[in-house]
Amino acid sequence: MVVNMEKKRKNIVWFCTDQQRWDTIHSLGNPYIHTPNIDRLVKEGVAFTRAYTQAPICTPSRACFLTGRYPRTTKTIFNGNENFSKDEKLVTKLLADEGYTCGLAGKLHLTSAEGRVEKRCDDGYSYFQYSHHPHNDWKDGGNDYQNWLNEKGVHWEEIYGGKFMTMATWPPQANPAFSGKQVGVPAQYHQTTWCVEKTIDFIESRRNTGEPWLISVNPFDPHPPLDPPQEYKDRLSIENMPLPLWEDGEMEGKPPHQQKDVIQGGQDGQAEPIGSLTDEEKREHFRDYYAEIELIDDQFGRLLAYLDRTGLRDDTIVIFMSDHGEMSGDHGLYWKGAYFYEGLVHVPLIISCPSVFKQGLQCDALVELVDIAPTLMEAAGLEVPYFMQGKSFYGILTGEADPHHFKDAVYSEFYHCLRGTHEDIDATMYYNGRYKLVIYHGKEFGELYDHETDPNEFHNLWDKPEYETFKTELVRKSFDHTVLCNMDNSMHRVYGF
Repeated sequence: MVVNMEKKRKNIVWFCTDQQRWDTIHSLGNPYIHTPNIDRLVKEGVAFTRAYTQAPICTPSRACFLTGRYPRTTKTIFNGNENFSKDEKLVTKLLADEGYTCGLAGKLHLTSAEGRVEKRCDDGYSYFQYSHHPHNDWKDGGNDYQNWLNEKGVHWEEIYGGKFMTMATWPPQANPAFSGKQVGVPAQYHQTTWCVEKTIDFIESRRNTGEPWLISVNPFDPHPPLDPPQEYKDRLSIENMPLPLWEDGEMEGKPPHQQKDVIQGGQDGQAEPIGSLTDEEKREHFRDYYAEIELIDDQFGRLLAYLDRTGLRDDTIVIFMSDHGEMSGDHGLYWKGAYFYEGLVHVPLIISCPSVFKQGLQCDALVELVDIAPTLMEAAGLEVPYFMQGKSFYGILTGEADPHHFKDAVYSEFYHCLRGTHEDIDATMYYNGRYKLVIYHGKEFGELYDHETDPNEFHNLWDKPEYETFKTELVRKSFDHTVLCNMDNSMHRVYGF
């Protein structure tokens, strides 16, 4: 393997939030939120304004972008899996084998964390500060965030004001001291704050070694429950928040599980039914969601300031992204599930390295999270492995490739991903930049949207007679795309017979 040592020396900060929508960044068009530090990264890097996740659920998405392979190929198609395939190779392991020291702070979620600390694969992380979520659900010291609180003499049960004290069971265990309004711990004790503190500790231990490093920063926010610190709630006024996307009558043409969830609550009845909420409460949901993101932004800014102060910023690749989005009440739905609306599958992705990459570039080409791993391999001066299915967009970052076209279409999937949620649904999404097609395999219903005339996805064209011929053509393209993007070359044919 030929290695370009100059490229290999770049350090990597890989900051991945959990369940953050694409439209939550001020400088990219959201007037309701304040994200000055993420805005700075947009100014100093490349913002991919049409980046899509390969699954609207945590584990399959994370398996995908960590391997550069689509979820179905990795066999990691749902949350709650016992093990991660020993045949899959994480990009962090590949980089570690080439001289990188890799660390993690926060969640990993490649296997189930229900009632246990998740089983790790050969992931390449030699520094591992683990906290799947902040709640005190692992009594054996398995949650390093809770251990950090204990070291400070702080007791979670005394400072947390959220509705539920544990998420280890469903329904979650109630907090007897709940006041009626969700509120998290003070910012100084927050899990996102801890993630960044441990990240800085890791970088500090590596920065004078002369060897490259990678740190995965994976806070739980802004994943529900929406329980930001009170001081972040106070920054935003409920009356200034938006209402979810909704058009009267839109559910008449939507799939049955969506119609049902609008009545019973999103995520197959696990979220609040939107019909039970006033407009003020719907705005309050946005207020709390944005407050969590503003906390993320502050801590992300703290990390950028550290990189500046230590002289590492120019030679560090910084990635800001999320694994998938959040419905936030759009189309009458909260949380996630077998939905492929923009709020759930369209995600933020911003990458910066001032000494190498273009600055202030907003790339409107279709890209996928599966493309990140091969991009990192190329950025490190390494050959992209034959088994990766993603495509490196390194040329867009350096200005050598067209920022307006990268892929003809993007793909996402939901294969009974969540226990207790849409377990009878296996679906795939094909989106070519204008038309979005969702096929529910083995079902008679589906979805088809034209983003040119209906960017908010109110009007399902699936059953419209005038679209029948065109839909048939798109179904064929979707079938071809689904088969070909999942082509698995991991057995590596090298002989003629």
